[in-house]
Amino acid sequence: MLSRYETYKLTARVRRRKRSIEMSCLTEGGQRPLGTSDIPLVFNTHNDRKLLPAFLAHYRRLGVSRFICVDDVSSDGTRDYLLAQADVDLWASPVRYRDARRGREWREALFERYGGSRWFLNVDSDEFLIYDDCENRPLGDLVKALESRGEKRLAAPMLDMYPIGQLGAASLDGDDGWMPWEIADHFDGSGYEMSYTKRAISITGGPRKRKFAHLLELMKYPVIFWDPECSLGVSIHQPLPCERNFPAVSGVLLHFKFFSDYKEKIERAVAEGQYFNAAAAYRKMLEDLQEAGEFDFSHESSTRFSGSGQLLELGFIAPVHYP
Repeated sequence: MLSRYETYKLTARVRRRKRSIEMSCLTEGGQRPLGTSDIPLVFNTHNDRKLLPAFLAHYRRLGVSRFICVDDVSSDGTRDYLLAQADVDLWASPVRYRDARRGREWREALFERYGGSRWFLNVDSDEFLIYDDCENRPLGDLVKALESRGEKRLAAPMLDMYPIGQLGAASLDGDDGWMPWEIADHFDGSGYEMSYTKRAISITGGPRKRKFAHLLELMKYPVIFWDPECSLGVSIHQPLPCERNFPAVSGVLLHFKFFSDYKEKIERAVAEGQYFNAAAAYRKMLEDLQEAGEFDFSHESSTRFSGSGQLLELGFIAPVHYP
């Protein structure tokens, strides 16, 4: 009841400030409609060319049939690469990421354009979804399992991935056939805190909290049934309606920020100021980097990733009872 009342209050606020946002489809021929059997994935990207071949390969293997992307003025070849992919609809907007409420308005506009009342994946280009037995079970099976339980979302916290040792040696060029977890292959296996609020499940912790004291919200909902009741207007971490944010089934998002180009990425994030609170978290990282000269996330809790079975055993994901 508390979550339903919270939804009621927040929905009124979101509707008052809702606006249309200018966007254009860059793909030849423009926007293409989705079929009833399509499993679409909506994502934002900015200068992640090195991750995109692995990103597309991972989600294609899981069963994604259409990628719907907003490119936020990338300058590293991202746009040309995506335009060459037959299953990608590429979009652009004159409104930058920060001014589009950190991309939430782009996502909502695309959900509406491609048709509501259907399942979508909703991630960023550095997030790789892992769920119970995903090595053998496609997304269609996962969706059927969620529907059989009456769920309309999959909860999934982000696990920051990192290599052991100095990050400067962890190179990923995007065209060598490596998956990012073969290079940034460790995560913190402990040190997380979970709580329940009126709006959603909350999880904090991980290497960025341990090393930089960043109290970042890690929980997201990357598999979502989008209908007219839904909104991201409050937060990507607390989508409306709130009462849908407590599913029993969960996965994780392997989150890849830390490779050999991490110094450049941090400096650019600070200079552009597109992230939350004028990129305050990145400013703290830059200050620490200037003092330390190099980052090493190695810790007694560092755990090498080995697949969905490991995450299930460790309690990071919940079992899926496939029909």
